[in-house]
Amino acid sequence: MSSSPLSRRTLLRATGIAAAATAVPGLAPGIASAASVPPARGDLGVSAHPFDLGEVRLSAGRWQDNQSRTLSYLRFVDVDRLLYNFRANHRLSTQGAAALGGWEAPNFPFRTHSQGHFLSAWAQAWAVLGDTTCRDRANHMVAELAKCQANNSAAGFNTGYLSGFPESDLDAMEAGSPKAVSYYALHKTLAGLLDVWRHIGNTQARDVLLRFAGWVDWRTGRLSYSTMQRVLGTEFGGMNAVLTDLYQQTGDSRWLTAAQRFDHAAVFDPLAANQDRLAGLHANTQVPKWIGAAREYKATGTTRYRDIALNAWNFTVGAHTYVIGGNSQAEHFRAPNAIAAYLNTDTAEACNTYNMLKLTRELWLLDPDRAAYFDFYERALLNHLLGQQNPSDPHGHICYFTGLNPGHRRGNTGPAWGGGNWSTDYTTFWCCQGTALEVNTSLANSIYFHNGTTLTVNLYTPSVLTWTQRGITVTQTTGYPASDTTSLTVTGSVGGSWTMRLRIPAWATGATVSVNGTAQGIATTPGTYASLTRSWTSGDTVTVRLPMRPVVQPANDNPGVVAITYGPAVLAGNYGNTTLSRLPSLDVASITRTSTSTLAFTARANGATVNLGPFHDAHGYNYTVYWSTGGESYRLVNVGSGLVLGIQDMSTTDGGLALQWGDTGTADHNWQMVPDGTNVRFRNVHSGKVLGVENMSTADNARVLQWSDTGTADHRWTLVDNGDGTHKIRNVHSGKLLGILNGSTAWGAQAVQDSDNGSADNRWRLVRNT
Repeated sequence: MSSSPLSRRTLLRATGIAAAATAVPGLAPGIASAASVPPARGDLGVSAHPFDLGEVRLSAGRWQDNQSRTLSYLRFVDVDRLLYNFRANHRLSTQGAAALGGWEAPNFPFRTHSQGHFLSAWAQAWAVLGDTTCRDRANHMVAELAKCQANNSAAGFNTGYLSGFPESDLDAMEAGSPKAVSYYALHKTLAGLLDVWRHIGNTQARDVLLRFAGWVDWRTGRLSYSTMQRVLGTEFGGMNAVLTDLYQQTGDSRWLTAAQRFDHAAVFDPLAANQDRLAGLHANTQVPKWIGAAREYKATGTTRYRDIALNAWNFTVGAHTYVIGGNSQAEHFRAPNAIAAYLNTDTAEACNTYNMLKLTRELWLLDPDRAAYFDFYERALLNHLLGQQNPSDPHGHICYFTGLNPGHRRGNTGPAWGGGNWSTDYTTFWCCQGTALEVNTSLANSIYFHNGTTLTVNLYTPSVLTWTQRGITVTQTTGYPASDTTSLTVTGSVGGSWTMRLRIPAWATGATVSVNGTAQGIATTPGTYASLTRSWTSGDTVTVRLPMRPVVQPANDNPGVVAITYGPAVLAGNYGNTTLSRLPSLDVASITRTSTSTLAFTARANGATVNLGPFHDAHGYNYTVYWSTGGESYRLVNVGSGLVLGIQDMSTTDGGLALQWGDTGTADHNWQMVPDGTNVRFRNVHSGKVLGVENMSTADNARVLQWSDTGTADHRWTLVDNGDGTHKIRNVHSGKLLGILNGSTAWGAQAVQDSDNGSADNRWRLVRNT
């Protein structure tokens, strides 16, 4: 949330807010059919379309559990308490309701930022589940907000204004002395009203929204360009996004004009020029702007907006994102690729990830062949946002940051408003508490998409799609990611030929697709979509198998600091109540799965056995996500000769020859395996150089030498397990194996690359140094 010159910490110190926990059981949902209001304008440039919210339902599983806990809270919370600050600010009776605490306390600078999230979540719960309690609560709040807005004259506010803080706060902002992140809070109310209108069909919400948006247009339309750009220096949420959405919803160009006043040149100009200048910026201030840019592109077709959104996504995911899919430390972007250097208690603010998922979805709809978008989406949703919720809390409360320091524990560490503590019913109301309401009522919105007669399956989770337009039902049954297999059964009016596209994640080497038990001869290239086109029969069952294995994911800035993934799941070490002062040193080769039904593993770290499990389930114990591998080294023992690989004359120069010698224990015989995706680089402990092939040759008997680590493919090797405790070591560039020239068993024989002829000199035993 907040930005310079005001920070959340400053605001919290000023208001002296404390947190306390309350738990009240919720009620069971009702049943009804949802209504929606279609937009007046369709989006430009899109090549795929989401299904209506009511057409996809979650089935029993972790996702549905999260949804249910949030639904319980939405049905429990006291709407009159949520209205307290609106009523007080607009000079109406608070009707005996108690004031809220935390970031919704009556003296908190940007109070009434949460209520818009509640409106959106209630509207989504109605649209997805037909929950009448949530619908009625949304309608009640809208009716009361209308009364507040109607009393503006008596309260001394201009027509249309609607907030829990005085309009004079905007005067201060325009004068260059902001009291709070005012537009951030106003954006949430605008977005919530829009959702109640379009998902529930509430015309009163529309009317309140249009009056409120009219006030924004009037307020910003009076300002010079330079004054408006100064205003944009204070966090303003997704004002450009919601006003563009209003333009699309109504077709009234007034709202697009207002939206474009929120184009922040200081951020947009570098991104449009493909420059990463994110370091030092408050992260969640920026991501909603980028969503707005994507929405503005779809409204106008102006490619600059598309480039801004796309470049921002590429920079953030490629250079600023932790393995769990979250980004930022202490709410701010750090230098590009600075990951291992910032493994702290206040990493990965959840709001950022919520907004990055929205941005990802917007971009994928423009380019639905780019599977990498949903590889990221799945990683971030599964590991960060599903795991953000406390599974032991019936109201599904959440943590603000997700700490990635060694020995962190969700729920009881750090400052009261972050660091890992759980939110509460009435005494916290952090920004991440609000976005979590929306996350967990919209979990089903990105599983399936369509374009004409093509159905795309992007996410693998138990669910049912009702493709109303075509009279088709698709039932997805899976234990994924504990299971590598997903089944999709197609029923209904399925006759005729159409295509089902299945995302094959980049990590899924060897994926297979079958129909009714018969393998299909279709491409399943990792990082693409497998397209299955056929004439369907009701009852056809598609089975997708996505083989998984432990994969080492090095930190961008330190290859000796790694995380471990298994399919889409990040694995975390379970350290119980043990305090960790540094990253444990992990023996990557020791990772062993111990269950066929759950993601349970063991490994050796710091010389002891540790249990590993999926990070989204890492609750109730101290965990580590990142590990050190830099302290471990290995000797490469040649099976044919029994000699070890070393560097001639203990050279430290580029081009030093790799030869085999007796095991004399010198440092040039020791090698660190530096993970590089699914491959490794062999770094010599004595020289710091890595093994490569002379002149990047692809020929048999090309010499293997040590070189500076330039990142070229001939410096990367793949370990192939022979099943007997030995490995083949295959060069990524040439495909040849590391071996010894002419199969020699003599000291000083040259290491070379050669074809896989099955000889013993091509096999190696990796012996870890103790």
